[in-house]
Amino acid sequence: MAKQYVFNLKKPHQFFALGFGLGLAKKAPGTFGTFAALPFIFATQGAPIWLQCLVAIAMTLFGIWVCGKTAGDVNVHDHPAIVWDEVAGFYITMIGAALSWQSLIVGFILFRFFDILKPGPIRWLDKRLHGGSGIMLDDVLAGIFSLICVQALFKTGILV
Repeated sequence: MAKQYVFNLKKPHQFFALGFGLGLAKKAPGTFGTFAALPFIFATQGAPIWLQCLVAIAMTLFGIWVCGKTAGDVNVHDHPAIVWDEVAGFYITMIGAALSWQSLIVGFILFRFFDILKPGPIRWLDKRLHGGSGIMLDDVLAGIFSLICVQALFKTGILV
């Protein structure tokens, strides 16, 4: 029988770490949690790149704290319900992108691909870092890989 963990969305750090509750989805919590990035993406879509990068850095630093604290609350490193790392990773993916349904879907698929498969340096980070940094930084790197791919698709004209 799987152990049940008790989360409390009334605790602000857990509310954010759990992607506003989306991480509590019974199936594919990381996928559902990724959608919590959408308000941030839409809110900053017209902002200068430097501001979008600053938001990404703030989301990452904040995420290191809330994810680490929430993991400590349940004594499980990177519990599947902890999804702020996906929120930050997908936000990073979409920095500087011309937003459309097509670009959002492509960015989402690319981010989930890199996040789930964890190729090369992403897997290396995932295995070597612990605490809030360990939860966050592999997804940040997955977001950077996805950002590069999305921007390459724009440059080649595949995404418009």
